[in-house]
Amino acid sequence: MQSETVVLDGDSLTVEEVVAVARDGATVELAADAREAIRTSRERIEDIVETGDPVYGVNTGFGELVDTQIPREKVDQLQTNLVRSHAAGADRELRREEVRSMLVTRINALAKGYSGIREVVVDHLVAMLNEGVHPVVKSRGSLGASGDLAPLAHMSLVLLGEGEATVESDGGATKRLPGDEALAAAGLEPLTLRAKEGLALINGTQLSVGLAAMVVVDAERLLRAADAGGALTTEVTMGTTASCDPAIHAVRPHAGQQATARNIKRLCEGSEVVESHRNCDRVQDAYALRCIPQVHGAVRDAVSHLREAVEVELNSVTDNPLVFPREQVDERASGTALGAVISGGNFHGEPLALRLDYAVNALTELAAISERRVDRMVNPNLQEPHLPPFLTEDSGFQSGYMIPQYTAAALLNECRSEGRPSMDSTPVSGGQEDHVSMSATSAFAARRVTERVRTVVAIELLCAAQAAEFVDEELAHAPGTGAVYESVRDVVPPLVDDRPPHPDIEAVDALVDGGLLDERLDSVLSESLE
Repeated sequence: MQSETVVLDGDSLTVEEVVAVARDGATVELAADAREAIRTSRERIEDIVETGDPVYGVNTGFGELVDTQIPREKVDQLQTNLVRSHAAGADRELRREEVRSMLVTRINALAKGYSGIREVVVDHLVAMLNEGVHPVVKSRGSLGASGDLAPLAHMSLVLLGEGEATVESDGGATKRLPGDEALAAAGLEPLTLRAKEGLALINGTQLSVGLAAMVVVDAERLLRAADAGGALTTEVTMGTTASCDPAIHAVRPHAGQQATARNIKRLCEGSEVVESHRNCDRVQDAYALRCIPQVHGAVRDAVSHLREAVEVELNSVTDNPLVFPREQVDERASGTALGAVISGGNFHGEPLALRLDYAVNALTELAAISERRVDRMVNPNLQEPHLPPFLTEDSGFQSGYMIPQYTAAALLNECRSEGRPSMDSTPVSGGQEDHVSMSATSAFAARRVTERVRTVVAIELLCAAQAAEFVDEELAHAPGTGAVYESVRDVVPPLVDDRPPHPDIEAVDALVDGGLLDERLDSVLSESLE
């Protein structure tokens, strides 16, 4: 567990902090200014409730039932009914990190002070997160509008003492308990929701953005690993780094392309292998080598585009309706002299959905070019003369790394088979919600694709390290490519006799996923990879 504490003020949450909370056990606390904003927002709601005037989300029905006014004595029960009825998810349960990412992002959105929720409700969410009380949440059911309703409702049930949660003990053991017992384990009592609070809890994009934040961090690490694999492949296949010359990229200055070119040059700088064939008769490398900056760079730009949207969304208010100071809004808005309530569509996940689908497309291309480099190393019809077929000395009798390329091809096909959820929309709620984003579906797809592509890149790293065994041993790797090679060799020995490759693939996959490759490269390079 990390000792880091992330202060949530509604304005400054980063993707790295989401990951620290979700995966590394960082705790959270509310900033003092955020507490004041929450209290002020609640005062505005209570003032509105006192008038009895119909205001959506406060004393009316929801969705198609928006025109049904609820009697004052039933307003609180309305919020409980809302949470219960919307907990209609299906399929697998969210993983621990997925639940934690949803909790931290929901707290931060509420901390901005436009949702009209009581401070005690937010404090319960903070305590649950810090004490390891993780609601059991079904993963499917969100349409990304009105936000991630069903998953957030499953999360919120535990606040009522209902549903289920897993509870972590100091020793690391986990118990699954009914909601009331889970709260008690954290020293909390079940809450009775008040006006507006149920809607404030379940209306928002927190599943989508929490998943997307992890995709960003994972994809950026994956891109650095892909550059590392591409650099080692370039070296061991006797490719050139001339295609990464800054002059080429200065006249086509896409940011990602330039960053990748710098990474490849940095990784290969000082390579005796590259220098050994500087004056050879090969005119050009195949595209899978020559166009690494252009392809990896375009993927990098797509991930950067996703990061921009996630950073905005993490510090946005995405529920509905929103509570504003009266002086900030049109005088025709519902409410009182103290506060006004406006219905809008900030819950709509389209800003995330479109970019998540774009990231899926881009990462799939990263797998595509990596798989082609694998083929160039193992394929006897394409590989360089110093490399034996399928990277084994006794080919024919042994298959070497023939089949890992099959696995890379299979994973690539799966990536290409992912749908584009943001392009689909199914009307719900009696036609009131007639265009939805499917942002959570896009986020799950992006996570799956990131994991598959990481495995393809791991296969390239594995094969490139094996190919290095057949390079003249008197020629030294560059410090960068040497660190890549040694990192692989730390977890996988050279292939001498046939053995099941799957443990090798998994070991290199874990090397990338755990950030160990990044750490090794940081220790030998004068500048970290971009």
